[in-house]
Amino acid sequence: MSRERRIGWVPQEYNEMSPEELAQRVSFAKSQLGDRLTILGHHYQRDEIIRFANYRGDSLELSRHAANTDSEFIVFCGVNFMAETAAVLCSPEQVVIQPVEEALCPMAEMAGRHQAESTYQALSTVWSDSVIPITYQNSTAEIKAFVGEQGGAVCTSSNARGLFEWAFDQGGRILFLPDEHLGTNTALDMGLPEEALGVWNPLHPPDPAEFADCRIVVWKGFCWVHTGFDVEDVAQARADHPDALVIVHPECPRPVVVASDLSGSTARIIQVVEQAPQGATVYVGTECHLVDRLNDEYPNKLVLPLSRRACGSMAMTQLKHLSYVLDGLLEGETRNVVSVPDDVARSARLALDKMLQIG
Repeated sequence: MSRERRIGWVPQEYNEMSPEELAQRVSFAKSQLGDRLTILGHHYQRDEIIRFANYRGDSLELSRHAANTDSEFIVFCGVNFMAETAAVLCSPEQVVIQPVEEALCPMAEMAGRHQAESTYQALSTVWSDSVIPITYQNSTAEIKAFVGEQGGAVCTSSNARGLFEWAFDQGGRILFLPDEHLGTNTALDMGLPEEALGVWNPLHPPDPAEFADCRIVVWKGFCWVHTGFDVEDVAQARADHPDALVIVHPECPRPVVVASDLSGSTARIIQVVEQAPQGATVYVGTECHLVDRLNDEYPNKLVLPLSRRACGSMAMTQLKHLSYVLDGLLEGETRNVVSVPDDVARSARLALDKMLQIG
């Protein structure tokens, strides 16, 4: 099988190294590269990766770290849309590297630019108000560019409500990409009636007239991890630990959010666990690598996964991949570089800057 068809390809010697040897190589490379290197690790990464990260966080937080560092090399351990965002925000002199090029976010891949443009035009035929596109950070650079060109903005799970309110203040209606559930939860939590919300299935485009009275149309995209939770998981958690707090990510389906005590971004989830009293039990509905890490870091509390849901794309990045790209830097070779065409980067930056301006 050719290298091009093998996910996470590395030379055979890396497959034969022990975890201890790989860890030693990564430590050595970090020490030799010094300030020229910044390693970013998303919260959902394996512990073997997180231990070497200079910063860990969610996708946008890490991209901001990338933009604020003077390091020549940014190694982003996450999925592709995250590395793309870092490449958009970093200076042209900086190099963004992704240890596993094939680590894509399934949700981000559910929305393509051509589909988004067609949907935007279709809604424009039935809405007299302006169509304001808002895209979740979990989207490709092409989608961010489209949104930027139309005067829209990026949002995160933390500030989606603020961006929705901004769009309404402009007198517009919202096309939200690519996550149906974050869009739905945000809209309903704002008090919008269900009839003001529509779901656009890009695989079977509906008659746009069906959405004439909607204020928000959400894209039918989803996260494989968070849609794996259900209300039975919440019921089981309450049966096992009646006094437990249940918090889930807003990418979860609406019934799961309603059945839980709280919903919030990754940063909010971490904050809730941090602030829970000693001896508390907290069930968390998000990716299990983060949940397990929180349980280890707060030994005076019991932090449990609502059910064990792992992100396969995040799990692609292993120590051998990190070692391979760092060894390349020591040898003067940049491997697995992530770049965004200049025109796409400029437009995507407009959408990101809009979010930052709005706050």
